[in-house]
Amino acid sequence: MIEWLTAFLLLAGSIFMLIAALGVLRMPDLLTRMHATTKAGVLGAGLTMVAVALHFGTEPVIAKAVAVIAFLILTAPVAAHAIGRAGHFVGVPLWENTRVDELQGRYNEETHTLASSD
Repeated sequence: MIEWLTAFLLLAGSIFMLIAALGVLRMPDLLTRMHATTKAGVLGAGLTMVAVALHFGTEPVIAKAVAVIAFLILTAPVAAHAIGRAGHFVGVPLWENTRVDELQGRYNEETHTLASSD
């Protein structure tokens, strides 16, 4: 039974990582590409790590798998946010159908700070 669950989790993780890769190719701008890779990539890698933990089943492997999953969940959104802000500030163009740009006109290039929306 564990083998079937491991196989299912590996397949599901691979599918999510494939979706993340396709998102990089298909999405029109930096922000949507970043969203696709962050969400689907972390989910795919997390499912793969759960499969690894189930397959080996030893305490050190399970601890390492949990640590990897926690690291991914904690760092991927922060990295995506930093990349998105950096892309916006250096002038990477948004998709033509983007409706709202909440950072437009709020970044002070001299002090490198953002003005509040209030």
